[in-house]
Amino acid sequence: MSYNIDLPHFTGRNVPISEIANATGKDPQYLRIGLQKGIFHFGYAFKKENSTEYNYFCPDKKVWEELGYFREVTGDDRG
Repeated sequence: MSYNIDLPHFTGRNVPISEIANATGKDPQYLRIGLQKGIFHFGYAFKKENSTEYNYFCPDKKVWEELGYFREVTGDDRG
């Protein structure tokens, strides 16, 4: 028996924390701290050199795999 599964069209888009927060109903700071501590696995937190600030990278495929959330971005969505 074989299955045909239609997967989203992943582009490697960096899904903003604010978008993930809206989709999950969680506070953005909660998500940022979870990424910083390695608790969440839908993205990466990179500490800026000589700073207390972080940059975040949440690829669309990883977000979909971990959270089941995906939104395709078209040319109209990119601003």
